[in-house]
Amino acid sequence: MNRLTSRLIAVTLIGSATLLSLTACSDEGDPYSFTSADGNGGAVRKSGLDRSSATGHDAKSLLPTGPRADFSVFRTLDDGTKVAQTTLTGTKSGFTGKVWVWAPKQYFEPRYADSGFPVLIALPGSYGFESNYWTKPTNRFLDTVARMADEGTSLPFLVVMPVLNPEKRYYDGSDIPGRPKMGTWMTQDVPDFVRANFRTFDSRDGWAFMGASSGGFVALKSVLKHPNRFKAAISSGPDIVPDSPLWKGHPREKLANNPRKLAGDLLTRKDAPDVYLAFQVGSTETLIPRVNRFIKEYGKGPIKTRLEVVPDGVHNPATYVRGMEAGSLSWLSSHLKAPVPAG
Repeated sequence: MNRLTSRLIAVTLIGSATLLSLTACSDEGDPYSFTSADGNGGAVRKSGLDRSSATGHDAKSLLPTGPRADFSVFRTLDDGTKVAQTTLTGTKSGFTGKVWVWAPKQYFEPRYADSGFPVLIALPGSYGFESNYWTKPTNRFLDTVARMADEGTSLPFLVVMPVLNPEKRYYDGSDIPGRPKMGTWMTQDVPDFVRANFRTFDSRDGWAFMGASSGGFVALKSVLKHPNRFKAAISSGPDIVPDSPLWKGHPREKLANNPRKLAGDLLTRKDAPDVYLAFQVGSTETLIPRVNRFIKEYGKGPIKTRLEVVPDGVHNPATYVRGMEAGSLSWLSSHLKAPVPAG
């Protein structure tokens, strides 16, 4: 046996052993609890479910109300934090779908044990069924949020990533008559699920959306439709008007879910709360004029807007993560409530 052959065999054996070791050590699919920091940099006491709100330094924080969902590990980030998944049956919509959640390292620190955390509901483009691409490592979205939180350029968000549609058809994140109630699922059932399982805030100051393409439309529409529940959104490469073919025969309901109509109505409200809309587009995208038109017509009064044009950007998640790094996520963070440390 020559030396080269021996080396190739040795490398193959080492590689195989490493692969087996990594496979054996993987906890993907294992049960997971967000009430402990095991594997996330230390231990923190559990928050009791018998208390509905925190006391002391931050009276606006809400402790989880229960019942707790059953989570399993989906993947582990480089910093040791976990993305976990569960299946949620919405009590208000009746729809059953998958939800993935990521909690930052700060969530497990003892100094924040009684504090709420801001929530970012992240929605993908395309059908967003049966998965949500923001959960995947390839676009580096969660890694970017984690790094920016560590650097202090972003809040340490609880990131919640539900499925966008009940099948491979577009529902515009809305309650289309005769169809699964995806508007109720997204704006009521998913937030209720988060409050049941995590420390949150009791006002809209702790709630925001982020979405791309079709998910960008749902993010934009959800904040404009429910400004008393959600304060802000990052809307990347978004559709501006509802365009699901399932609206056929329901023009009134379609209009009621049109961001232009919702924004116009908000501008006429004397008691309208401020909402913060960060738009993102790649510099090569053809939808830039539509986004600019929306900002020009409705970006005034209570509707605060920001536009990030990503150089050489295209219509994809990687472009929009670059935009978040460039300023969108910091801007969004500046208008939401941060966790409050004890002491």
